[in-house]
Amino acid sequence: MNILFISRATLFSNPGGDTIQIINTAECLRKLGVQIDIRLTNEPIDYSQFDLIHFFNIIRPSDMLHHIKRSRKPYVVSTIFVDYYEYEKKNSKGIRKFIAGFFSSDTIEYLKVLTRSIVNNEKIISPSYIFLGQKKSVKKVILGARMLLPNSENEYRRLVSQYQIIQNYKIIPNGINESLFSHSEEIMTLKEDDLVICVARIEPLKNQLNLINALNDTRFRLLIIGKPSMNQKEYYIKCKERAASNISFIDYIPQGALVKYYAKAKVHVLPSWFETTGLSSLEAAAMSCNIVITDKGDAKEYFKDYAYYCDPESPESIFRAVKNAAAGLISKELIQMIISRYTWTVAAEKTLEAYKKILSISV
Repeated sequence: MNILFISRATLFSNPGGDTIQIINTAECLRKLGVQIDIRLTNEPIDYSQFDLIHFFNIIRPSDMLHHIKRSRKPYVVSTIFVDYYEYEKKNSKGIRKFIAGFFSSDTIEYLKVLTRSIVNNEKIISPSYIFLGQKKSVKKVILGARMLLPNSENEYRRLVSQYQIIQNYKIIPNGINESLFSHSEEIMTLKEDDLVICVARIEPLKNQLNLINALNDTRFRLLIIGKPSMNQKEYYIKCKERAASNISFIDYIPQGALVKYYAKAKVHVLPSWFETTGLSSLEAAAMSCNIVITDKGDAKEYFKDYAYYCDPESPESIFRAVKNAAAGLISKELIQMIISRYTWTVAAEKTLEAYKKILSISV
């Protein structure tokens, strides 16, 4: 079985959660005997050697339509359906604030694609996208897919609610690399009650500025670990300028290097304006951190009542959740749930089941 993964042109130059998902899913599928080739959407591709195409990020249909038309291959989509709308309405400034107040989320995404093509020279490889627009393009991708692979039931429900299309789907959970991130009694002896970490790309959606406002000059020591988004350098500068002496920044580091930080921290916080899951939250929880996470998005389907939820708009809410998490007991039930349900091995096994069903191979 030969599968082609196609994802955004900036997958490796501007890494995010989808980068981790794609790399780990591919690695685990290869262990199951599947041939996987990862290609970027702006690369020339010989489709003839592949049985199936696997796309990622439904909100980027301009990356897909070209390949769908040229390849004439069956395809699936890991939807990773992030909703930026509330963030755009409440945090944009100038012309972007005006646009967010008067236009739909699909129109905003369409304008962002056009802007990236002009400002960042990100080529729109699917000319039909320009004429169809965002909403019709997403619908076209959904209708043509053999199957959608959302990360949760809630994500699929949101997609149906927005685009009014029922399609075949299979839930593929996000996961952790269980060979890297695991609980041990030794880890519990390393925990520092006042150490809080935030592992995420530094950008307004992840809301590090409000996290800084929440924890500035408190008893907590905050480590913000991540690379600034290539389009958000001013935000990164603002975060560094705002941060008090109890807050430090560490540039992007590979997953293996994160282990020592997860091991020492009592709390991991991700106060994003939206999360489909929060991969770093899964990793941190597996390594016995208490989790503070946004109440916006799909995260509650994963973390249920084991996490401490915060309102990303409120520094007071973020501080209160961090304070409660630092004082709380580590949940062994959450650790066990992640190890049994949310690993890249489990994700790969379920993905392979989807491939076999589509290609009519006996499971």
